[in-house]
This record gives sequence, structure tokens and C-alpha cells, in this order.
Amino acid sequence: MIFNTNKLIGLLVIAATLTACSSDDETGVKQSADNANANDVSVKTEYGRMEFPRLKGNGNRVLIHYSDDGQLNYAVEWNEAKKSQRWSCYQLYKKNAGGNATRYDAYNNGYPQDPLLPTFLRFAFDPFNGSNYDHGHICPSADRRYSANANYQTFFLTNMQPQYHEFNAGVWLNMENAVRDIARRNNYKFCDTLYICKGGTIDRPTDYTTIRQNLLVPKYFFMAIMRVKDGQYNAMGFWVSHEKNKDTKLAKYAVTIKELEEKTGIDFFCNLPDNREQVIESAAVNANFWGLK
Repeated sequence: MIFNTNKLIGLLVIAATLTACSSDDETGVKQSADNANANDVSVKTEYGRMEFPRLKGNGNRVLIHYSDDGQLNYAVEWNEAKKSQRWSCYQLYKKNAGGNATRYDAYNNGYPQDPLLPTFLRFAFDPFNGSNYDHGHICPSADRRYSANANYQTFFLTNMQPQYHEFNAGVWLNMENAVRDIARRNNYKFCDTLYICKGGTIDRPTDYTTIRQNLLVPKYFFMAIMRVKDGQYNAMGFWVSHEKNKDTKLAKYAVTIKELEEKTGIDFFCNLPDNREQVIESAAVNANFWGLK
């Protein structure tokens, strides 16, 4: 069957902003009967939150961090055999995106072990030290300034990936700032909640290298973000090679969520009802809408 391409794209863009079933800043959309790939919330209710991708299981452990004020700070999926994280996911909204809590001093105090990770699954010592790679935050410290405890938790080794300094302080930092700006745009009027899942590629052997102490170094990094405003959803992703790169022009790295899923093998935003998930994730990325250049 021959389709009118312009009409089809228009329908996708319109449909991508369809109102979802139900939402709030803490739990996102309620699961419905037409969601074949949703996470199993009978194990943990948190798995049904909108920022969570489809869990891999099979030797991958989910670590869910709550700050001392009871807020869910962020979550990590940790590969036990590779001793590397697949992703970190979290939310940004007005209540948690601001603040001026003191940044944890990792330079003098070191990067702490994750207390949720059993000792036998941890590195005996910090493998980043002396590796010539930065401790690359996945859930950024700057996204968690609403409390000192929330900020401290972002320094756990399970929230790190090895990154070239010029990447970590360059294009990756610029992407982090862009995502934060989206959440805060127009004094938080652009979106009610931003759902975020980020990481480096570790699933396929061709997507990473291994250095001393069996530390995995991803060849690519990604971000999947989804905006909700008054029950309407829009989503996009970033895909970037792990290279020494200080680029400030980010539109070239923007991809649809469907493209990002094909590149990473991760099913993002799986807790959306399937019909909405398919449309939202296939919608073309409008750089102007997201404020990208």
C-alpha cells in the first residue's frame, strides 16, 4: 500500500501528543490491559514508573535509591557479571530539579560503594583511579541538588561509566545541561515531568572495550527523555560516540526513541500503553521544539 508520507508524518506528530491514561510526578501512567511489554510490578511497584525501561533480568540487578526525605532519587540496572551499569533512570520536575545543596566532595572523599550492592558484586577498590578516564555520572550530580543526601547518592560507583575527560566535560555535559534546561524551561511550564533514562552501551561485545581490572568502557552513550505536559507526551533521544568531543551543537545527535531502541537493544518507556508507545517513540524529532541547535 502506498502512503502519503507528509500526511503520515503529520498524523504521527499529532498522535504523539495524545493524552495518556493517567499521570503524576511520582508514578507516571498507570498500566493498562493493552501493554504487553510492561514491567512486572508484582515484584516491585517502582518497576511500573514511566522512566523505567524494560528490565533485562538474567543476571542484571535493579538498585533503587531513595533519598533520606523519602523521594525516589534514581534507579540503576547493574550487570553482575560485567560489573557495569546498563542505565540509570530518574525524573525531573519542579520539586526535585532545583535547590542549592552542596555538591559531594569526591576529590577528597572518594567515590562511595553502593550500599544496595552486595559486597561480592562490587569492585574491591575504585577501578577508575589511574585509568585515565573520568568518573562519568549517568544520573548527574547537578540534577540532584535538592538535598545533600540525594546529591551524595549520585556519586555511587554504580552510577558511573568511564568517560574521556573531553567527553565528560564536553558534549556529555552539554547534553546534561540541555536536558536540565528542558525540565526548567519557562519556569517549569514547558513540562510537568521529564522522564529520563541514560547510560553507555555494554550489552554487545562490539559496543565496548575492556581495560585493566576488567573495567568496561562503552563506545557509545545515550539518553532517552520523555516530556509530559497536561497529560500530553513527547519523546526524543541522544546517541553519541564516546570520543573526545566538546560539541555544543546537539541537534545532530538527536534521534527518535525507536531509533535509540534499535541502537541499544533497550525498550524505553515500556510502561506506556502499547498503542501510544509506538506512536510517541516513532515521532520525528523537532529540534526547535526541544530547543536544540
